[in-house]
Amino acid sequence: MSDYSAAIDLGTNTARLLIVDCLPSGITPVLVEREIVRLGGGFTDKSGLSAEACQRGLLCMLRFSNIIASNKVTRVKACATSAVRDAVNGLEFVEKIYSETGIRLKIIDGETEARLTLEGVKSALDSCHDSLVLLDVGGGSTEFTVSFLGNPVFIKSMPIGVVRLTEGFNSVMDMVERVNSVLDDLELELMSAGIHFDKDSAFVGTAGTATTIAAIKLKMVDYNYRMVNNFSVSRVDIEEIFRDLLEMSTTERLRVKGLEKGREDLIIAGLVIITSVMDRFKFDHLKVSDFGLLEGLALSCGDSE
Repeated sequence: MSDYSAAIDLGTNTARLLIVDCLPSGITPVLVEREIVRLGGGFTDKSGLSAEACQRGLLCMLRFSNIIASNKVTRVKACATSAVRDAVNGLEFVEKIYSETGIRLKIIDGETEARLTLEGVKSALDSCHDSLVLLDVGGGSTEFTVSFLGNPVFIKSMPIGVVRLTEGFNSVMDMVERVNSVLDDLELELMSAGIHFDKDSAFVGTAGTATTIAAIKLKMVDYNYRMVNNFSVSRVDIEEIFRDLLEMSTTERLRVKGLEKGREDLIIAGLVIITSVMDRFKFDHLKVSDFGLLEGLALSCGDSE
């Protein structure tokens, strides 16, 4: 008899649903749904989530709720991240989602997000890494996690994300300056905490920017997470992708194989973040993981709240 659980990750840019069969050996994906909702679009400190973004989020959660109901799911874990936790109307939005859809979103902090993401990523890695640096580039925030022997020893949730940078800055140079300022603080915190790693540590990227880099390099017409998981891309190849996309209009970028509609403007900010981190810490390759927060959440479905 199947024992299905569902996990929902409502991010600042993308909403994802994963239904899994829980087995003694782990989880087996049954169904994956994703939608670019851009929940952080139009976000302001004063008003929080925009009315339009809230409506997009609600419609998506209604769709996810119907899918869950038709798949004999026994447990659901759903989380909301940066956009909702930073919004003055975040709790109001969460209550609206619950009353309209029955989905109980839990707002998680950056550290919880990073820990769950690490568990999800580890479950799909093709080899063990004693030293691992994980970068989760989101829409509103970016989580930087250092782990040794599989355990997180340093976690930093940074206030830079692809939606936040794209809507907040007018040029790539302005984005670069902002990201480098945040990385200056990160580097100081790493030194103060006595955290050391080198360029030989595994550098793993998860979430939309990293998977898009892999998909573009693979020239994917139909996205395949199995091919993306553990795909390695050199810093040189990432620079080539970055340079090519910079020369295109957003309309032209939509013709690039592997670039999903809805990311045509955001991909530049994501590339700024990833290349800046690689250059700062001298990583010459990026290992890509399609697995992350969603899978980590699914793995925790048997845990008590």
